[in-house]
Amino acid sequence: MDYKEYLEKNFNIDEKVIDLVQNAEKQLTERFAEIDDITAICQMKVLRAFQDNHINATHFDWSTGYGYDDAGRDAVERVYASVFGTEAALVRPNIVNGTHAIAATLLGMLRPGDELIEVTGTPYDTLQTVIGRSADNMANDRTDHGLLKEDSFKGTIKDYGIIYKEVALNSGMDVDLEAIRAAVSKDTKVVALQRSTGYDWRPAISLESLKAVTELVHGIDPGIIVMLDNCYGEFVDITEPTEFGVDVMAGSLIKNPGGGLALSGGYIVGRADLIEQISYRLTCPGIGAECGLTYGQNRNVLQGLFIAPGVVNSALKGAMLAGTIYSSLGFEVMPAAGSKRSDIIQAVKFGSAERAVEFCRAIQSAAPIDSYVSPEPWDMPGYADQVVMAAGAFVQGSSIELSADSPIREPYIAYFQGGLTYEHSRYGIIKSLDSLYKKGMIGLS
Repeated sequence: MDYKEYLEKNFNIDEKVIDLVQNAEKQLTERFAEIDDITAICQMKVLRAFQDNHINATHFDWSTGYGYDDAGRDAVERVYASVFGTEAALVRPNIVNGTHAIAATLLGMLRPGDELIEVTGTPYDTLQTVIGRSADNMANDRTDHGLLKEDSFKGTIKDYGIIYKEVALNSGMDVDLEAIRAAVSKDTKVVALQRSTGYDWRPAISLESLKAVTELVHGIDPGIIVMLDNCYGEFVDITEPTEFGVDVMAGSLIKNPGGGLALSGGYIVGRADLIEQISYRLTCPGIGAECGLTYGQNRNVLQGLFIAPGVVNSALKGAMLAGTIYSSLGFEVMPAAGSKRSDIIQAVKFGSAERAVEFCRAIQSAAPIDSYVSPEPWDMPGYADQVVMAAGAFVQGSSIELSADSPIREPYIAYFQGGLTYEHSRYGIIKSLDSLYKKGMIGLS
């Protein structure tokens, strides 16, 4: 019995769906081989970091209480600094998500009167409340420019008297270097970029563009800090942005670098002086990085990082497969099928709430956990619209595992990502096609 027969017999998948997927895989043979080469180099980079830092079994242990002299915690942070080519790192389980890591980074570096410029357009929904905007899910909270209105949250960037500006992307959905140059002022302290798409309709910002912004800003004033939200971008290419001059970078351990094994947490890597400042925000002045319990996560964090390049490989292939297939069915996809990628997210513009929700429900039904649950759109904290999320994961909210989500707003875009194995990511796509086809929402020739 071959794979096609097995799916037909045991999972009731229509043979047209399987044929479509297998034909798409043949088209992607060369691209998949390119990804394998990138993964091989990334894996060696990670291995080298473990070896250079003499990781051993004692680093899986952990202390109690304040977490003084936690050799495992310190080893994890040395390995992260080595992998990303930085002077220092903070890798902590008490960083609750990527937004927390980014917020701690910004608020650790900025002071009243400083200027922060976001140069990749409006940032992801949950970061807008950090800036000082409302996200109470009311449609009329959006201004004519699509931004969220001011609100009374306390402790936000604006609440501290920090100046906030945005520079939109250019007509090609890429960074606008001349507009960035014009926006930088004598008060500019941090220029921030968001690598991944978030809930925008654009490709992830390429390494080439990230490097161009970094060189431009440092050319204007070497003292300006270039900060990057690197969520979903780790190990997608052989170079990490901190290797060509990004000063500080943040991300989540339950995305790419956790490899599906980290139970929680986030990381911040960069210049030693900046990491020290940020550590005082993460804990408190005078304590900084010296304290902080790891709650027995050192082994999972290290092992997750070690397998992360392979897991990202699987997620990338799944994203490429999804983009190729849904594009062939006439849907707009982002990034375009066959294009070079800078994150693991594949967006599909479904054009109707019904199709977007059904897509997410099908992804949920393909999960190992809670496969029997049918997700519904709901009011999520930090989001301006209702969101439907498929997240049948071993680790709650882990979007390096097979997952999909869609904000319920026109033009009803679903965002597909993850898959601890390519086989699982592929099955999620198969299940989505089968469900949409059998409900008459798509046609297959």
